[in-house]
Amino acid sequence: MKPHVYSLPMPTRFRGITRREGVVLEGPAGWAEFSPFLDYDDAESLGWWRAAQDSAHREWPAAVRDRVPVNCTVPAVGPEEAARVVRASGCQTAKVKVAEPGQSLDDDVQRVSAVREALGPGGRVRVDANGLWDVEQAVAAVRALHDAATLEYVEQPCRTVEELALVRRRVEVPVAADESIRRAEDPLRVRDLEAADIAVIKVQPLGGVHACLRIAEQIGLPVVVSSAVESSVGLAAGLALAAALPELPYACGLATTSLLDGDVVSAPLVPVDGYLPVGRVTPDAAALATAAADPETTARWLDRLARVQALAGDRR
Repeated sequence: MKPHVYSLPMPTRFRGITRREGVVLEGPAGWAEFSPFLDYDDAESLGWWRAAQDSAHREWPAAVRDRVPVNCTVPAVGPEEAARVVRASGCQTAKVKVAEPGQSLDDDVQRVSAVREALGPGGRVRVDANGLWDVEQAVAAVRALHDAATLEYVEQPCRTVEELALVRRRVEVPVAADESIRRAEDPLRVRDLEAADIAVIKVQPLGGVHACLRIAEQIGLPVVVSSAVESSVGLAAGLALAAALPELPYACGLATTSLLDGDVVSAPLVPVDGYLPVGRVTPDAAALATAAADPETTARWLDRLARVQALAGDRR
């Protein structure tokens, strides 16, 4: 499998980065992606490599739907830009980033209020704090944001599973767990401690479509499949998981090509009327060339890939 290293600009800073980098490669079953964030060490990147192997070498599970409802993602921008993002997306659900370092709760309230107005009363608003609040901050913030927009749920308000459980017992808004699943030694502790109402599952960190299906079965919570801000190759795997779930009560967080300026395919996965189609995607030579990383970045990623492959004992 010849790896292709990509580097794509991000018009708005997201998760502290302004470029998204990764590797796409082709296997017997189709194209796959390996793009762990830079704060993942080699051991934590093993799941991402297993996910790439899963997509490259195995057929995806049978789908029970041919399209998946998705939310738009609103970065920590001002209210006018937040409203523009929502209106341009065509989605009826919006996930709004909150708790951005250097911003205030008032900034979050203004952003969420603008999103609510742009969606209208029938739209759904969810917020994501990426674990940056403590328990007391979370309780106060969730109540204020719920007053402003009637939240569908709050995602990862605090860092630990124990904190999530405490917040869940003090607010009326459902709590979703993300990092407490994808970065946990035991993703099922969220279930055991009754710390969440919803499980956010991401294919790459958790080892691939088939591994995520098993987690979804075991965790016993409604599932939202979300992206790791991948290229369309990685997003297709997330869509395959969402398509295979017996029930899908919530829109999924897979409409994230809007966060990237470019892609490895000529026709990126972009929602139409709030839905994305299910199926594999194939990069083309022109898009791969345009998205190609510079030599230094390419060498760094190929070295990282080789280290993780060695750690996995993989000699393919």
